[in-house]
Amino acid sequence: MNTGLRITAYATAVAAAFGAAYAVGTNVDTVSKPVAHSEKKDHGGGHAEQGAAKKAAAPAGLQVSTHGYALDLKTPRAKAGERADLRFTVRKESSGAPLKTYEKDHGKELHLILASRDLTTFRHLHPTRAADGTWSVPAKLPKAGDYRVFADFTPRGAEQKVTLGTDLAVTGPYAPGKLPPVTATAKAPDGYEVRLTGGLTPGKPREVTLRVTRDGRPVTDLQPYLGAYGHLVALRAGDLAYLHVHPNGEPGDGATKPGPEVSFTATAPSAGAYRLFLDFRHEGVVRTAAFTVRAGGGPHEAGGGTEAPHGH
Repeated sequence: MNTGLRITAYATAVAAAFGAAYAVGTNVDTVSKPVAHSEKKDHGGGHAEQGAAKKAAAPAGLQVSTHGYALDLKTPRAKAGERADLRFTVRKESSGAPLKTYEKDHGKELHLILASRDLTTFRHLHPTRAADGTWSVPAKLPKAGDYRVFADFTPRGAEQKVTLGTDLAVTGPYAPGKLPPVTATAKAPDGYEVRLTGGLTPGKPREVTLRVTRDGRPVTDLQPYLGAYGHLVALRAGDLAYLHVHPNGEPGDGATKPGPEVSFTATAPSAGAYRLFLDFRHEGVVRTAAFTVRAGGGPHEAGGGTEAPHGH
């Protein structure tokens, strides 16, 4: 059973080539320097000429400020292998005051995504907001290098989601990894395997389906995570343009089954290589499966990889 899922590409990312990929493991959460992304509702009725004249919205996460908000990262550096308390504030550009009111998205006011430039490390974190508007979250990053931090949120009363991005420097010996090859499966600890079918086409929606098995048997009792049976993030290699999607269906809607398949409809903003990171929960543990996907041609469409588990 495939639960259709519409991925709205809120654009963003950062410049810097990606390398190896992040694969399956138990999931965690995190942060870096500002990049922005936003997704605005289309009210219709606009002139076709105006739509064509306007440039396509930039991919999300490429800016530190946009749509009247800026990301202020208080801890731009961390040390590899050691716990760091990442702190940041979302500020209103008009006054410089911290934003304190947010709309909840899948149970959270703000989603924090952290990815290494070579795409070998990925974290999905949920920080805590203090009364003064400062967000904080502990993170332990396994290797040195340049990281991108994405803050994904919707200000209260706003019609559009905003994704801001910034850089985080992690010190220590550094050797960039290579982007993993395209394969159809990704393995996780404890016998889990996720198989990816489908792919991405520049500018056109395509269905991507992920099937979860354990020890060769379909997992039919996935547990809700952030209000869904799967949570998908896509990052474009080279600049880390950011796409974030959730399944169409949701637990309890009478139609969506708890596995083994979770499907999404995704639209790639351009041709090139992408890393897809699927978060799923089973038996109380959140794991992440990572795949390399090529949009716009090439000998392969999708691929996988593995990474040490990390807990959410």
